[in-house]
Amino acid sequence: MTTNQPTALARTAEPQLMLRRFLALDAVVTGANAVAYLAFSGPLGRFLGAGPGLLLGLGAFLAVYAGCVALLVARPRPPALGVRAVVDANLAWAAVSFVALGLWLTPTTAGAVWTVLQALTVAGFALLQYAALRQRQGSNV
Repeated sequence: MTTNQPTALARTAEPQLMLRRFLALDAVVTGANAVAYLAFSGPLGRFLGAGPGLLLGLGAFLAVYAGCVALLVARPRPPALGVRAVVDANLAWAAVSFVALGLWLTPTTAGAVWTVLQALTVAGFALLQYAALRQRQGSNV
């Protein structure tokens, strides 16, 4: 197979466009989570087994984070340092999610499943973004 996985997922072989697509997807998904947590913290909190205050705080944080990622996407060539910061933040988020699930949170079954799924999704974003950044740097575009 001559096509690597990130290229297949992004449906382009152009590293710059691939990187921007993965960042944009991250910003959209994170922004949607932020809106849900902010708008529906009470019902979601009951469903997931999390306090509404926690979801409001996470929603506010995620809204700012999604905005920062969107600012990177808006640049024709997102700076490598900014992309690495997003990758590192995503990996940290995934790790803290698993630690919180094991040590601090007492979620419902749905909340535990949600926590694992979102952590894996965010880690997946980090890996795709890192691979696309490496590919961009290797192509000297």
